[in-house]
Amino acid sequence: MEQSNTPSARPPRRGIGRELLSWVLVLGGALLAALFLTNFVIISGFVPTGSMQNTINPGDRFIGSRLSYLFDGPERGDIVVFPYPDDESLLYVKRVIGLPGEIVEVKDGYVYINGHQLQEDYIAEQPLQDSGPWTVPEGCYFMMGDNRNHSNDSRAWENPFVHKDKILGKVLFRYWKGFAWLA
Repeated sequence: MEQSNTPSARPPRRGIGRELLSWVLVLGGALLAALFLTNFVIISGFVPTGSMQNTINPGDRFIGSRLSYLFDGPERGDIVVFPYPDDESLLYVKRVIGLPGEIVEVKDGYVYINGHQLQEDYIAEQPLQDSGPWTVPEGCYFMMGDNRNHSNDSRAWENPFVHKDKILGKVLFRYWKGFAWLA
C-alpha cells in the first residue's frame, strides 16, 4: 500500500494547557507593552479646571510625549505636564513662559520677558494684576495657565519654578470633548 503525501483534514490537537499558556503569553506581552508605553513613552491625563481655557477645557483629556525633551529643553509656548512644585502628588498642565536665565514680569495686563512684551494669541484674558519680576534660575522654567485670571501658576506658588528634570512630558493633543492637535 502506498502512503499519501496529502495532509490530513484535521489539524493536530493542542492540549488545553498549551492553549491557555499561549493566551497568558499574549495578554502578558500586551500588559508589559502598555506599561512600558505609559511609563516611558506617553503620558495621558485629565484637566479638571479651566486654568488652560480655551486651549484645554475642563473635562478634556490629553496625550503627551515623555520623549519630547530627551535631547532639548522645553521652548516658550510648549504645554507641559509636571508635578505641582508645592505638592508633588498633584500633576499640573501649564504653558512654558519663562526660560532659564530670563526675567518674567506681568504689568499693565501683559507678560514681559527681559523687558519685552510677549505676544500671546492663545490666552483667554489679560492678567488683571501686576506681579513679578521673577528671575528664572538655570535649569528651571516659569509656567502660566492660558486663563490668566483663573490659573494657579508660577505667579502664586511658594516654589515658582519647575525644574527641567520634573517635566514629565509635552502635551501633544487633547481629546474627549473634541479632538484637536496642540503641537
